[in-house]
Amino acid sequence: MRPARHKRKPKAEMNVVPYIDVMLVLLVIFMVTAPMLTQGIQIELPKVASEALATDDPQSIVTLSVETDGTYHWNQGDTVETEEYAHQADSLEDMTARITALVAARPETQVFIRADSQAGYGLVVAGMAALQQGGVTQLGLITEAP
Repeated sequence: MRPARHKRKPKAEMNVVPYIDVMLVLLVIFMVTAPMLTQGIQIELPKVASEALATDDPQSIVTLSVETDGTYHWNQGDTVETEEYAHQADSLEDMTARITALVAARPETQVFIRADSQAGYGLVVAGMAALQQGGVTQLGLITEAP
């Protein structure tokens, strides 16, 4: 004789395991495709009208210009100087060494970068990255009004 089996009642609970699996697959897909979406986008940066920041105390300011051929020119003073440059460097390493030495002597020095519109984006970003790695903490960009 067989013992009597008890029939189990069906559970009224939702099985969420398949939904979690689908969510994890979607998360992996988005993590893989998101970096690919930002590459290769052609944009034209806008020209912005902005006001100069007011300062109460005289500061040490380095105005750095990036030319289209990769040369760097700069001045050091208490204002932004864009007309004439006192210093020049033909390589990124030379410019970085000389400007980081200026900033090391006066840590409150601000560096403003202005680049020719035809200068490559890589030249400007490489200069900014090299200066930041050299210890420059106050870095800004100069634009012109449209």
